Order: sequence, then structure tokens, then C-alpha cells
Amino acid sequence: MTLPEPADWPVDDPVADPSVDILAQRAAATPDVTAVVDADEGREWTYGEFDERASSRAATLAAAADGDLDGGDARVGLLLGTRPASADLYFAVGRLGASAVALNVELPPERLRSQAARADIDVLVCERATEGSATAVAPADAPVASIDAPESREVVPLPLDRTDDDGRVTPSDRPLDAERVVMFTSGTSGEPKGVRLTRGNLVASAVGSAHRLGVDPDDRWLVCLPMYHMGGLAPLVRSTLYGTTTVIQREFDADATARVLDERDITAVSLVPTMLTRLLDAGWDPGPSLRFVLLGGAPASRELIERCADRGVPACPTYGLTETASQVATAILEEAREHPDTIGKPLRGTTVTVLGSDDTPVDSGDTGELVVAGPTVTPGYLDDDQTAAAFDDRGFHTGDLGYADEDGRLWVVGRVDDAIVTGGENVHPARVVDALRDIEGVADAAVVGLPDEEWGERVAALVVPADGPAGATDLTAERVRDALRGRLAAFAVPKTVGFADEIPRTHSGTVDREAVRERLTAVRDEA
Repeated sequence: MTLPEPADWPVDDPVADPSVDILAQRAAATPDVTAVVDADEGREWTYGEFDERASSRAATLAAAADGDLDGGDARVGLLLGTRPASADLYFAVGRLGASAVALNVELPPERLRSQAARADIDVLVCERATEGSATAVAPADAPVASIDAPESREVVPLPLDRTDDDGRVTPSDRPLDAERVVMFTSGTSGEPKGVRLTRGNLVASAVGSAHRLGVDPDDRWLVCLPMYHMGGLAPLVRSTLYGTTTVIQREFDADATARVLDERDITAVSLVPTMLTRLLDAGWDPGPSLRFVLLGGAPASRELIERCADRGVPACPTYGLTETASQVATAILEEAREHPDTIGKPLRGTTVTVLGSDDTPVDSGDTGELVVAGPTVTPGYLDDDQTAAAFDDRGFHTGDLGYADEDGRLWVVGRVDDAIVTGGENVHPARVVDALRDIEGVADAAVVGLPDEEWGERVAALVVPADGPAGATDLTAERVRDALRGRLAAFAVPKTVGFADEIPRTHSGTVDREAVRERLTAVRDEA
């Protein structure tokens, strides 16, 4: 099944010439509109001021690089937390015609060193909190610069004081298909891949998202996800393109984020399910300004969607990947409530084909691999072999299993490589997780396969009791298995069941499958 055919793009989009710096365009059109709000310090900048900040950063960055950013194929590593200066640097790098390499500040030095080397960065930009890591992992020929006052003489400062003619940088006119950012996948099923995204990918994503969710002139999108992930960067691009406001909070905290949502009249926010669950647990109720919660990064449970409906939270489950510059499909509010577990229809211009094991499209309702094509899809990875393995004439093979109904709504049921083969039978972990979450007393669950001498693999489940750690006393492994009998085929009932306070997840909200596997291996070995 293929749905829908990609529309021509761009069509009637707001960008007069998307090859030009979108911040410069926006500042010229609406210089006095509020662009960025610092939720932690209360400061605000108009688009005119934001444009000046980006230009100043670009000038000092060019000086720090000493000409290394010339030539159109330079890469600048950004080892920065979520803060307004991260937004400055994103646009500053683009203004110079370079590509921003987003690095996860939570990674250990050896991982950062590997990613910086694989991306072949020319400059590494840090902040005070990451300066030590930056100097330790930067390639030998790449200077290190800091947006804060450096503590080391080896680090060059990037001040915001270039207001003379030398501080004005003419925006680059690189084309739509030029690389704009490199982001690394979460690596939950292997070594993180470096994804190359173009200017066209990012603008197309913003246009498709706006087409699905709508745009209001008074929109204020809260960013509390890390800006080194697409979920944190995409709202900034979209808001700048349409001239609305981005509110930046340095990190998520249930109580603090609830206050920001209310006090800043937030109309939109991107969250992963764990974050939204914590907000609801903390007693948060949405204010009248909130139009939607874009809920992605991991599947949203039916229980969570039902809780949102009861509390009046406008949750819109979405499915996206780094390789598609964020959203692929998004369910609007009515769809999410009427069709539990759906991720909605593909966004404008995006084609999703469901392929069976013989690489031919399946019928509606049948499960297969989701293959995505359209203007948001990356041209490839840093590694050519990885690119060749994931792309063909149909598009990008996501590795995700799903199906579509006759109206074009999509469901994701697991990963191709997550399928558990036990005694010759295929088990999709997502279906077992759904059954587990339906059990009274279960708040969350993750399912993986463990090696088994008799069965080849055994189904293993890590379960979070609804009553917290104490709930494990009443919710035993045998009671879990008993509750699943009749709901699942006998071979799909977990042979190993462990309990935890929470499911290990990455910063983007996806299940950390290796961490889950380690915990369940320990449970099996203790049995």
C-alpha cells in the first residue's frame, strides 16, 4: 500500500526564495515581532534583534575559524545545551554557508570524539559547561570556540559585540539541496548514524507540519527538548519561517515546565510520552491558549491518550525520524481520540509505502516495513555504505513495521530488526507491549528477545507497575503471564518478566533496548 502520492513542492509556501537565509528574510519582513523568549531568564528578542545576534555570532565564528569555513562544505560542531545562544549559532552557521553538526552533550567523551571525527568538523563550538569535553574531543586541526567566557587559553571566545561593519555577515545563498545540519540518530539498535539534512529538508518539514497543524500569528512554541535532536530544532525552524515565537526552556522539569506553559501563554509544545506523563502526574491542566501537544519520540500508549482526553490535553501523536527532518505522519486531535494508537496520515508531500517481505506493497491492514519518500527525506548518511543499505528507488527504508487503514491512517507496530523469532514463530514486541499496558496495575512496559538454547529466542518483558516500586510485590511475573494468556498466542507470552521503576529511554524518548536487554538478562540469570 502506498499513500499518498507526493505533491509537488514547494507549492504556495511562504518562502519567496528558500535558498536564502530564512532568518534574514523574516527579520526584513517582521523585524518587531517577538522571535525568541528565554523562559529561564525572562529575556526576549525581536526578529530584528535575533538577526543581529546571529550575524554577530557568524562574524566572530568566521574570525575564530581563520578562514576554515570558506568553500561551502565546512562543518561546525555544536556542543551546546538548549538555550537561546544555541538558536543564534544554528543560524550563524547557516549564514556562513556551513553545516551545523549537532552533538549530544550527554554523551561520553569517546562517543563525542568518534562523532566529531566522522563528521570531519572544522570548528567546535562549546559553552562553559561543555568546554572541558570540547577541548578533549575536538580534532587536532579544529579550533574550539565558546559562547561563554572561556576558562582555557586554548578556547576562543565568541562574544556578541560585533556591531560594526565587520559584524554584518551577508547571508549565504547556498541552494536548497546543500547540507545544512548533521544529526546523529539515538543509536538504540547499534552505532548512531550521522544524518545529513539539507536546507530543503528542513523547510519542507516546517511547511508540512504547518499544513497539518495550522499556524496562528500568536503561536508560541515551547522548546524544552534538547536542541541537538530534531524535536528541539524543528520548532525553531518552523517558527522562524512563519514569523511566530519560540520559547526556549533549558531543560524539562514537570513543575517548571507547567508554569512556563501557563505563564507564557504557550500554544504548542513538543514532548515525548514520558514528559507528558510526568506533567499529568504533577497535576498539570492545560491553559486556554494551548492548541496542541506534539507527542513523539516514542509510541504514546492508549492509556496516555485517554488520560489526555479526560484532562482536556490536545495531544497529537506523531511519527518521525531524524532521517525525515522530524514528522512523517501526525494524528490531529479527533483522529487520536477516535482511532487509538494511530499516528495519523502522512504529512503533505510525504509518501509512505508499506512493503511486505517480498518488497512489494501490501494491502491495507497488512503489516510491512514503512518506506518514506518526499522532500523531507535526507539525501543520506555520512557513511556511504549505510546510505546504500537504507535507500532505494522507493525511498528511505525506516526499519519500522506498520500498517495503514483504507483511509490512509498509519499505525506503527515495531521494528523489522526487533522481531523475536521464538520456536519458529515471529513475535512483534509492540503488540506484546500493548497487551501488557492493558493489564490492570501495569503503567508501562518494554519487550525484547533474549537468546534461548531451546527456543532460539525467548520473549522477555520489563514491566513498570502502576503503583511504583512497591507495586512489584502484588504484580508478580506469574500474574502478568496469567493476564496475557488468552490475549496473546502462547508463544508470545513472555517467559522472562522483570520489574523496574521506569523503562530506560534515550533523550529522544525511544526505548533504550540494550539497557532493557541487560536488565532482563540479569533477571533470567537469577531465575
